[in-house]
Amino acid sequence: MDQAGLRKLEAQCVQEEPPSCTAECPLHVDARTFCTLMNEGNWSKAWGILTRTLPLPGVLSRLCHGPCMDACLRSKKGGAINLPALERFCAVQVTKPVRSIPMPAKGKRVCVLGGGLAGLSAASDLVRKGIKVVLHSSKPGLELAEADSSPLPSGILESELERLAKLGVDFQPAINVSRAECESLLEEFDAVVIDRTEQDIAPLNLDEPDAVTLGTSLPGLFIAGVEGEPIFQAASGRKAALSSERFMQGASMVAGRDREGSYESLLHTNLDGVAPVDPVAVPEDGYDVEQAKAEAGRCIHCECLECVKHCEYLEQFGSYPKVYARQIYNNQTIVMGTRMANSLINSCTLCGLCETLCPGDFSMEDLCLHARRDLVEQGHMPQSAHEFALRDMNFANGPDCSLARSAPGTKASTHLFFPGCQLTASRPDAVRSVYDHLRHNIPGMGIMLRCCGAPAEWSGQVSEYDRAISELRSQWESLGQPEIVCACPTCQGMIRSALPGASVSSLWQVLQDTGLPESAKNVGMELTVHDPCTARHEPELRQQARTMLESVGAQLNEVEMSGELTECCGFGGLLAEANPKLGSDVAKRRADALSGEVVTYCAMCRDMLSKGGARISHVLDILFPDAAVGDMAARPVPGYSRRRENRAHLREELLRDLWQEPGAPPKPYDELAVSFSDAALSVMEERRILESDVRKTLLHSRDTGQRLVHKETGRLRATYRPVAVTYWVEFEEKDGEYFVHNAWCHRMRVAGGAA
Repeated sequence: MDQAGLRKLEAQCVQEEPPSCTAECPLHVDARTFCTLMNEGNWSKAWGILTRTLPLPGVLSRLCHGPCMDACLRSKKGGAINLPALERFCAVQVTKPVRSIPMPAKGKRVCVLGGGLAGLSAASDLVRKGIKVVLHSSKPGLELAEADSSPLPSGILESELERLAKLGVDFQPAINVSRAECESLLEEFDAVVIDRTEQDIAPLNLDEPDAVTLGTSLPGLFIAGVEGEPIFQAASGRKAALSSERFMQGASMVAGRDREGSYESLLHTNLDGVAPVDPVAVPEDGYDVEQAKAEAGRCIHCECLECVKHCEYLEQFGSYPKVYARQIYNNQTIVMGTRMANSLINSCTLCGLCETLCPGDFSMEDLCLHARRDLVEQGHMPQSAHEFALRDMNFANGPDCSLARSAPGTKASTHLFFPGCQLTASRPDAVRSVYDHLRHNIPGMGIMLRCCGAPAEWSGQVSEYDRAISELRSQWESLGQPEIVCACPTCQGMIRSALPGASVSSLWQVLQDTGLPESAKNVGMELTVHDPCTARHEPELRQQARTMLESVGAQLNEVEMSGELTECCGFGGLLAEANPKLGSDVAKRRADALSGEVVTYCAMCRDMLSKGGARISHVLDILFPDAAVGDMAARPVPGYSRRRENRAHLREELLRDLWQEPGAPPKPYDELAVSFSDAALSVMEERRILESDVRKTLLHSRDTGQRLVHKETGRLRATYRPVAVTYWVEFEEKDGEYFVHNAWCHRMRVAGGAA
């Protein structure tokens, strides 16, 4: 990602856009923060918001008519926030004089002709920036002092003029200006601003000033002042001051000025769930303390954060996509040093919900996936992030688990059942039952046991993914390029993308077409549906699963975040492997949102959400229940070791029963007599240590005699490094039998240990 790409991404996230009220205000008062402070009763800090923004805070806070109210989103939920009344209340509460500290002198001088609000505002902005100002007016603020409507309290105007004088504004008597006089002033000063509300500009014989810059045909001469409310007059003066400053700097007079004055904010704020609250009526003498707090408390604090509200990952990292884009860009451009955003990059579930919710279509999925690929290509992806998942994929695609066969007695297939590696790991008996059912209804139904390559794709391992897909394609072609029947929504999407010429169907539609088993008739259950995130953009697949469930008598309930808005189970993007704690939090969050008996059509969703606390069944638990289990919604989730064994045993069973082929001989480490304490099994699951890893370590220790003795407990410890990980096992041995108490692993090499 280059800087242009970063800027494009940043523009898609609207969280940093101002709320509509601030955008509508011609002086851009931060009304959201102001209301927060007012609701807290922090009058002095609230007043600080006004004094930093308004050129004449004592005046404008009392005279503002509130154009922001026209844009206030609270108007749709009870009525707009009465900012003018709150500003007047705040101005009365704070008695300390406004403290303004000018910037260091810049050696520039501007002449302001006219002391109306436009002229005074221009003078205020300029002098606070270190620019010397000479203001000519017979009586500055005359129209304010003599106004009949909303008169200022006695002394307010005088206090503001005194403050400007202390800042360095040199008040001089008014002068009648001709064109020649203006030309003379432009030779004496660096710029000239005329307030047309007090100064007659007709003798100048000039065209109307430019709408963007207020500039005239005389370079350096700017004409401010508009008819109407005081806030717009002040905004005109601010525009003239900014133009004067740019002119003196030799900067562009027009660049980046599209958001001066009122404009339309791009900030998206979802009002669903915001309860209507009526405005607090303003008494004749203004709000009291409690009324002001109550009115300010009606502010809904407009912000977007639609993605963060529905994503545990985005929430836990404490910010929002625009900030994450900057962090990831910085992470990728580091030459030397720690890449602090690696965890952020690897913890995204790649589920796509943020893009669906975002009004600007910001995709953390694309951002993080591309970053993972870049890190892998550059050699900066930590091996520990996804190695276990990649090893698991390679095991599923290896000789112990993979299988690609046409139906017994046939040489080619018209259809091919592809259950996916997670279903074979979770419920191998269901895979066998489904395949038997399909074979009896579709004679040309073959079977393929392997992984679709999703772990390699999600981890950014392009070469590993290409290799996995190449093997899949070759096996599919060797079977006659049959129609592929997928039981897993992830596999269905991956295969469609990888094999664009293949015909790919969902198992649920095929079962509907060919007939359901007798065990599935008249289920009569009330079920809440959880859609896998990989089915987010597959409405046909989502409907096929629902239609099938309804056809067996199930009554389906929908949750708020379902369909294209479904939330991830915590496995997507390999989150559960790269960041196990966050993966568990995501699973629990989703499980908590699902009430009653839940059903899904993804094996990994079922297992993750079951661990998260949901009573959840896979569709196949309902269509092909295991009589030995009974309560399928409460069936245990197999651990990592059992998942591998399930795949291997399913392959052996199919080869033995359907093709009358013997299974592979047991591995030497499988013949060891090994048992485990409950504590050991628990830490092994947490640390992703397989029983086979422990057995290999014990076998190596037996064959080499390498072991340590723990001095205090007398237990033995052995170490072995069969892959890029070093394993340690603490055990007892008696008569050739091993009892394992603990196991752990790391990436350091042990001097003198096995490579």
